[in-house]
Parts: sequence; structure tokens; C-alpha cells
Amino acid sequence: MSIAHHVIGSGPRIVLVTHGWFGSAAGWGPFPDYLDGDAFTYVFTDLRGYGKRKGEAGDQSLAESAGDIIALADEFGTASFSVIGHSMGGAVAQKVLALAPHRVEALVGISPVGSMPTPFDNDGHALFWGAPESRDNRYSIVDLLTGNRNTPVWINQIVDFSQEHSTVEAFGRALDAWANSDFADEVRGNEVPVLVVVGEHDPALGEETVKQTWLPLFPNARLEVIANAGHYPMFEAPVNLATVIDTFLKGSFGPT
Repeated sequence: MSIAHHVIGSGPRIVLVTHGWFGSAAGWGPFPDYLDGDAFTYVFTDLRGYGKRKGEAGDQSLAESAGDIIALADEFGTASFSVIGHSMGGAVAQKVLALAPHRVEALVGISPVGSMPTPFDNDGHALFWGAPESRDNRYSIVDLLTGNRNTPVWINQIVDFSQEHSTVEAFGRALDAWANSDFADEVRGNEVPVLVVVGEHDPALGEETVKQTWLPLFPNARLEVIANAGHYPMFEAPVNLATVIDTFLKGSFGPT
């Protein structure tokens, strides 16, 4: 059975894109409209329990999610590919690298969770682990991660989308998976080209965090900080994000 996805572009190199905790394959805002589809084929995927796979059973483990992405690459008949992951998708993308290190050509983490456990204080733990059942918690998380600076109209749209495009069970198991990720030694020292993109207003997965969780692992990693954005630069600064990613990928491969 084919793994649900949708495709942007028809370029010669495959880029597999995996969403964050609140997202889905369709939850990237205007960002996909600005990608260079002549140079790349961007394949946006749903994890089990999300989007078009909302009714598909799974345990939402990082190994399961990464295995599905590799299986989708196999469906496309490509031996090598790049991976982009937003937020929890960053942990999934690193797990793809751990499972298939010789197939990943480049790796991009957007406001990414890493391959190390995410620390939470008591209040943070209550906020996040209450989110599967609580719309108010979900709202507070989005508002917090974007610097308490964006219109409630947009925050409510993100929250509504997350509730409509994932099951409560999958949302909860996905949290356990990304928050407790612990496999840094499986990717440490890999020389794949890596781009880490963060928003300047993200207090949790911003510049200082990724300098501890991503950059020390990869000798060929670089960091880009997106101005006027928090945790969701695909909505807050989509043209800038697309430009940074396309430029990085083209620089990683040379002319396509």
C-alpha cells in the first residue's frame, strides 16, 4: 500500500519532508509555493495517525516514522534522498539518517527536536502532556513557541488544524517519542551536509538550543536564524525559509 503523500515539483533530486507535532503533510502554509520544483521533487509525508493517515494504526515511535519515510523513498525508486523535518520531524529526520546513513544526501531541521531527550520542568511537563486532551494547552504551546507575538486568529487556526488532522492517541504517543528521543550516538560525526533553521523568537527550539542538540553532532552543519519568526517559519516567514532551504540544497549538490 502506498504511503500517503503529496508532491511539489518534478526536479531530479528527491527531498522527503516530514511535519511537526501540530502539523501534517498539508500543514505547511504558503511555504511549498516558493520551493524550486524544477531543481527538486519535494515529497510531503504524513506520519501515522496524522492527515491522510489519520486512521492508520501505529505506535508513533521514531523508528516507525523513519522507516515509513525510507519506505516512501523506495516507492519513488530512489537510492538517495534528502530529508527535511520540522519540530518533532527533526528527530524523525535524524532517525532516518541513523537507519539509512548512506542514503541521506542532505539533512534540514526546521525548529527541530534533536536526538537527545528534551528537558521539561514540572509546569512544562503538565502543559505538554495535557495538550492531547486540552485545546487550551495546545493554544498556549503555539503562543509560547512563537514568542507571544502573533494574532490569536492564526494561533487558533494552527490549533484547530492539529485537532482536525491528528488523533488524540497519535498526538500523545508522538509526544512521548520525540520528547524522549535518545540516539545521538547513532548519528554523531556523520559528515552529511546539515542545515538547521530556527526562528529568532522561538524560546524552546531556537538558536541556543540547537547549538547544544544539533550543531555538535555534525561536522558539516550550519545554522540560519530567520528574522520575524518563531517556531513556525513556514507560516511566519515562508519566502525566507524556502529561499534558505533551496539555496542550501543547491549548494550541497552543485548544479542539478
